[in-house]
Amino acid sequence: MTKPKSHVPEGLSPVIPQLVVSDGNALVAFVEKAFEAKLDHVMPNPNGKGVMHGMFRIGGVAVFVSDASDFAKPTSANLFVYLPDVDAAVERAKAAGAKVLAPVADMFWGDRWAMLADPWGNVWQVATHKEVLAPEEMMRRMAANAPKG
Repeated sequence: MTKPKSHVPEGLSPVIPQLVVSDGNALVAFVEKAFEAKLDHVMPNPNGKGVMHGMFRIGGVAVFVSDASDFAKPTSANLFVYLPDVDAAVERAKAAGAKVLAPVADMFWGDRWAMLADPWGNVWQVATHKEVLAPEEMMRRMAANAPKG
């Protein structure tokens, strides 16, 4: 046994989102298709079925996944993910079973953005950063697009 160099395992962040769902393997398949996630590992439950613990990465960032159980109840999350091509990602996500909550649009803060829900109730805000804007320009654009009345 070797003593670790840090309290955080090498290659991981001290804060890691974890999704607990009814079918972890299906969620992994969804994120691989929709967001081009890369599977790191999956450990099956003691009975050899399902996912006791798994990890995938989107853009190099780790996300844990596990099947819901008596020990760990299902969760839902709202995750914001930057992707190289948000339009293509939304089409892949729809094909993988996501529901579009807000269609792809250019936003006042400089992102091309959309919001999706996966089949397990997680919300995915997906975006491609298109413009670097000063806060004053963001405020001007927000005010120009605010509903009147």
